Amino acid sequence: MKTLLLTRTEIQNLLEPLELYPDLKKAFVSYSLNRRIPAQRARSILPQDNTSVMLLFPGLISNIPAYTVKDHAKFPTQSPSIKGVINLHDLETGHLLAIMDSTYITAIRTGLSGAIGTHILARRDADHVAIIGAGVQGTLQLRSLTYFREITRVFVYDTSFEKACFFAENITEELKIPITVCNSVEEATNEADIIITATWAREAFVFSSMVKKGVHITTLGPDEPGKCEVSAELIEKSMFICDDKDLAVQMGAIGGVGLTEVNIHAEIGEVINDQSLGRTNDDQITVYGCVGLAFQDLVGAWHVYQKAKELKQGRYIDFLG
Repeated sequence: MKTLLLTRTEIQNLLEPLELYPDLKKAFVSYSLNRRIPAQRARSILPQDNTSVMLLFPGLISNIPAYTVKDHAKFPTQSPSIKGVINLHDLETGHLLAIMDSTYITAIRTGLSGAIGTHILARRDADHVAIIGAGVQGTLQLRSLTYFREITRVFVYDTSFEKACFFAENITEELKIPITVCNSVEEATNEADIIITATWAREAFVFSSMVKKGVHITTLGPDEPGKCEVSAELIEKSMFICDDKDLAVQMGAIGGVGLTEVNIHAEIGEVINDQSLGRTNDDQITVYGCVGLAFQDLVGAWHVYQKAKELKQGRYIDFLG
């Protein structure tokens, strides 16, 4: 059997973000309620400052007859800063069905996964959003959130003022939402109903004194040991929901500030399955900590693989030939 090769451009033409939404939402529930094999992430630093390589595996969901292994490099000063490949294997034989660029799939599935949790946990009337970190994921989180609810005002802060201005200019034009570029995290979060943080930070910068009652916070940065964005004292005052309890402690928002599983209320898959586990009143502060999971790669990669075969996209190579 041959292996299908797909480039980033081909994947962008094959993947419409909202097409993943139903399968991704179901997959969260399946992962939380039925997983027998835990998600794993293996990370190594590289010689350059602040660079690393990570493997995410195995991407498994009960209704897909395949699994994924993703090789991801993180180079914060490069654009894109995260790049790599997803290997899609047949679950029964291990045959390598496809090798595909991971950049776009990862960005889209992370954007949707974050937005699903944000929308479910935020107050129904929450429509003022603060974006902390004006990079690719900050953009995708905001764009993805507009699929599910109306946003009327956005505040953005980035350590690079020029980057924040570029974000505001482009997103204002695309989404037609008023965007204010802020000079500090405090200014950005002051009026926000929803706060989305997507940074490389290794020290917490969101504290309870900065946020109002009823706010929801989605923290995306902590995805490896030593990274954190939301302070321990704020998490302790909040209802904390994650995508994976073990990984949240090992390398996510909980472990990054020295807390334990005791501080985790539920996984988002459990909340999707039983909404009584989520927000219970409009004054409650909720925090959603996403590490990012391999099954999300599988949902995206399987969709792209099936569509590529249907539309006869990509090219094949015989690695065993």
